[in-house]
Amino acid sequence: MKLKELESILQDCEVFDEPKIQYEQYPTTPHLAARMLYTADTVYNDIEDRAVGDFGSGCGILSIAANILGAGYSVGFDIDPDAIRIAQENCEQFDVAVDFVNTDLIQANLERFQGKLDTIIMNPPFGTKNNKGIDMLMLKKAIDTATTSVYSLHKTSTREHIMKKAQEWGVSFEVVAEMKFDVPMMYKFHKKKNVEIAVDFLRFEKI
Repeated sequence: MKLKELESILQDCEVFDEPKIQYEQYPTTPHLAARMLYTADTVYNDIEDRAVGDFGSGCGILSIAANILGAGYSVGFDIDPDAIRIAQENCEQFDVAVDFVNTDLIQANLERFQGKLDTIIMNPPFGTKNNKGIDMLMLKKAIDTATTSVYSLHKTSTREHIMKKAQEWGVSFEVVAEMKFDVPMMYKFHKKKNVEIAVDFLRFEKI
């Protein structure tokens, strides 16, 4: 499958009816989702026939992309049951099988998934509102859980901090791509119709 074809298919993913600011719910665009998963699959061989976890799965677009690219098993984790409902509806529409776990990843005991998820993909909250530091907490949990690699989106401005953390945690760190995260006017406090945030698409690998 070609990248443009994957992006085109993902355009049919439904997004949040009423996004919740307390969870910093900003949907991953088909443009970003397609590039993240296509690169993880074609460059690093981390998707096809792999067990893939999606941390903060939201409406399920990353899990669906992983399935389309031939993931052997997919599971999504999200704190919001409404998001999981939308994700399940999306999976039915795409006729893909994804398990979903309704849990707070920061508090969750993921022992039953330890050693069973090869790759973890995620677009975590950036931690800009009331959730300061949640992006790093989720990243550490993902690195602790994945057996091989973690792919994640983070603000480019946090790159040096994340690089230091990766060294502390004993994992390799790679900036796979620099991207733009498109934030439309979704919440009452938004003043602009559209804002682009510079983000890094990062890959971490167990050394």
